[in-house]
Amino acid sequence: MIILAIETSCDDTCIALIKVSGKKQPKVLANIVSSQIEVHRKYGGVYPFLAKREHQKNLPLVFKKAMKQAKNPKIDAVAVTIGPGLEPCLYTGVNFAKDLAKKLKVNLIPVNHIEAHIYANFLKPDFKNIFPAIVLIVSGGHTQIVLVKDFGKYKILGETRDDAAGECFDKTARMLGLDYPGGPAIQKEAGKFNPKSSKIKINLPRPMLNQKNYDFSFSGLKTAALYHFKSQKPKIRQSEKYIRSMAYELQQAIIDVLIYKTLKAARENKVKSIILGGGVSANKELRKQFKAKIKKDLPGINYYVPAV
Repeated sequence: MIILAIETSCDDTCIALIKVSGKKQPKVLANIVSSQIEVHRKYGGVYPFLAKREHQKNLPLVFKKAMKQAKNPKIDAVAVTIGPGLEPCLYTGVNFAKDLAKKLKVNLIPVNHIEAHIYANFLKPDFKNIFPAIVLIVSGGHTQIVLVKDFGKYKILGETRDDAAGECFDKTARMLGLDYPGGPAIQKEAGKFNPKSSKIKINLPRPMLNQKNYDFSFSGLKTAALYHFKSQKPKIRQSEKYIRSMAYELQQAIIDVLIYKTLKAARENKVKSIILGGGVSANKELRKQFKAKIKKDLPGINYYVPAV
């Protein structure tokens, strides 16, 4: 079976073609992404109706490229993201998928965006003893801890009460005058910082770290970073040393909270696996520290991250 998959939940226009054969590992025949980063860069964030216009323009082009890359296979089904996401963007993808499925006379498969983040990990072979699992979904719009008891059996244990981790990255990066998207920009600057030799020391809060729930809150962290930034003289806050120090501390504050809450959930729910998903899970330092912490504190627990 060949499935054509369409994703337009935010600012990237994505189409993939997947070959599924019984219990064999799914094979990706094509994977085409049209990024809108340049379109939204000057705004420092995604404008939904501008993104919608770009999706309308890009979908036919991306579809054509994907089909060419996959050597024009016969499509047996069309899958499309139906949410959560930016509504104007989602509607554009759904309408395109409906028209295509109708034209090809094949089934239309609705896909949940968050659920897809979980199963992105399963494109790798040799998965054993996965469930029950704790999944951390962390992206620009979502920060959630989900208990997955089996395929299709979910329970949300905790989520952000305000800003998502990715949003905190983006807004702090814009404050510092860094490039968009903010996550990779913060990661780059943080990687240049040496805490042992730097004279600039910034201490940001770790929100909700010691509360007994699994919830998150990153709005206060973003505000604390802003207050610290404004308290500095322009010459200092515009310096490379300050920017790198702030990027390092912000990234570490987010990582500390994400790891602590996730491992707490894993320990208290006696799971076999910890799984990461979402755009922020691509952060190299987050992955590295998660791996080290799991190995030290929860040996024997499986650790899965999606390919980047």
